[in-house]
Amino acid sequence: MNFLVRWAINTIALGVAVLIVKGVMVNGVFSLIIASLLIGFLNATIKPIFLLLTLPLNILTLGTFTLVINTIMIIIAAEIVRGFDITGFWSAFVAALIMSIISFLLDIFMNRDM
Repeated sequence: MNFLVRWAINTIALGVAVLIVKGVMVNGVFSLIIASLLIGFLNATIKPIFLLLTLPLNILTLGTFTLVINTIMIIIAAEIVRGFDITGFWSAFVAALIMSIISFLLDIFMNRDM
């Protein structure tokens, strides 16, 4: 059940990022759902490895380098999923920032109710 809630939060966050950021485009709800699933999978599998490899840089930047890692996860997902396109690094960076903020706020809201 926790997986489905987390997936729904990521899908909502990605959908809002698509609406706000001009350089992030999705062709239909199916592509949005698959992209959010892939981003969640990448965050669960590859992101911890990236965090470990960039730990000194992450410590030096007080954790803000994590946004760059989130950006890379979004770019990887855009390369794999048809119908999910990113025009450049900065579009993906702003989308990662928006997704992080929305996910954080929705997590707080969902945990308050449970």
